[in-house]
Amino acid sequence: MIYQIILAITSSLLLILSFPNFNVTYLAWIAVLPLLFALDGKALRRAFGISYLAGVLFFLGVGYWLIHVTLPGMIGVVLFMGLYFGLFAAILNYALPVPGYRAMFFIPATWVTMEWFRSTLLGGFGWSLLAHSQSRNLPIIQIADITGAYGVSFIIVLVNAAIFLTVKDIRAKKFKKIPYLLVTIFILYVSVAYGILRVKNIFTGQSIRVAVVQGNIPQDKKWDAEFAAEILSKYERLTKDSSKEKPDLIIWPETSVPGYLGKEKVFSERLRALAESVRTQILAGAPTEKGAEAAYYNSAILFSADGRVIDQYDKIHLVPFGEYLPLKAIFSFVENFAPSPIGDFSPGRDYKVFKFMIERGSAEKDIGWKLIKKVKFSCLICFEDIFPDMARKFVKNGAAFLVNITNDAWFGRSSAPYQHAQCSIFRAVENRVNVVRAANTGLSCFIDQKGRITDAVSSGNKELFIEGYRSRDIILTPTRTFYTSYGDIFAYACILYTLYFIMNRKRRSRKG
Repeated sequence: MIYQIILAITSSLLLILSFPNFNVTYLAWIAVLPLLFALDGKALRRAFGISYLAGVLFFLGVGYWLIHVTLPGMIGVVLFMGLYFGLFAAILNYALPVPGYRAMFFIPATWVTMEWFRSTLLGGFGWSLLAHSQSRNLPIIQIADITGAYGVSFIIVLVNAAIFLTVKDIRAKKFKKIPYLLVTIFILYVSVAYGILRVKNIFTGQSIRVAVVQGNIPQDKKWDAEFAAEILSKYERLTKDSSKEKPDLIIWPETSVPGYLGKEKVFSERLRALAESVRTQILAGAPTEKGAEAAYYNSAILFSADGRVIDQYDKIHLVPFGEYLPLKAIFSFVENFAPSPIGDFSPGRDYKVFKFMIERGSAEKDIGWKLIKKVKFSCLICFEDIFPDMARKFVKNGAAFLVNITNDAWFGRSSAPYQHAQCSIFRAVENRVNVVRAANTGLSCFIDQKGRITDAVSSGNKELFIEGYRSRDIILTPTRTFYTSYGDIFAYACILYTLYFIMNRKRRSRKG
């Protein structure tokens, strides 16, 4: 038993090291291997326990930063998320076919099934999927425009499974005519070849210049009325500085306005005046209040270059136990443990696509020209970018690029902002659109259609907990990927493959 526990811990450590801030990405390709050996031949209950331990340790290692928000909450999330590792082991124990090609594909299919369920059920938390560990490995992640992130997770686990089954065959002195590793190398080769072709693609189309401002507002000052004027003045200064680079759109982070837009007129008036003075569209994150019943929303508001409010997006996917309390009758006690009052926000309903026009031109006597660009984009607020289906719905509705405004200051100086950015990288590749991130304390950056972070707000080697701005031209390429059109078809196929063996357990007695 001690040996199996050591193997489970080894898998957890290898997985943790694959993610920020360690970023030893190649370890993911062997990280599941020790766990598979630990589970081999174990009874269902023991297999569940061993894998559950590995899951708890992994989520503790990549989600430790939740302690900056709430210790009980962090413990609850870690213990709950570990269940998906336990279920992965239980399914393998119950339904894994006899070692063979079907088993080799069944193992990664089961892993993807668990990732899809944890990303979807009970609101979902698709953070630190195995695929995300490869966010810097551009050739590998390009298949996400077909399979989504789940296809990358599948290939990583497939490599682990092939090595596992090969070692088992060597020990048993049984060898396949076509070795597992040869089949896996072929699949990996095809995926990488596709990725290299996509990385070499040159995207063309109209371009616009976008600027992001990073205020670096400490969390303990953010909602203190005494600092409201100071906070707004800082964003006004950064906006005016960034406007010197002639951007077409300036983006502020989530809830950067230190008050309720609309309800507190002073903030609305100052933003209108600011947009008019810099003659640039401004997208500002702010809480808003609407309706006779005074419903509150976490919103993104677009101001035109002449100070008008063009449109507003209200956050659809709220953070449970942060922005609202689910099932209040049951979980009311949670408020006693919360470090700050739990919000009472209402969810938005519309997958809003912002639209504005850009006019550029010059005129000298009788000779003149004018270029008009129609720009469409959508905004994902806070952790909405971890939900791939949300991003693709916005793109299907016509968004030519995506914006993510967020406030990761909650999590202190940790790996959380970089883990969060990994999600945005996959949204960019899946839909072949630029993703522009504006974060209160970082990481504020530009991600192109290939998943490359092309620029970021920085000072020296620092990107977090600094103030500043950055502007960059982005290309708006009208395209629609397979993933944008059809979503998680690949994940559904993995789920069906897994269910097939669960419902046909007798097939375990057949040869693979």
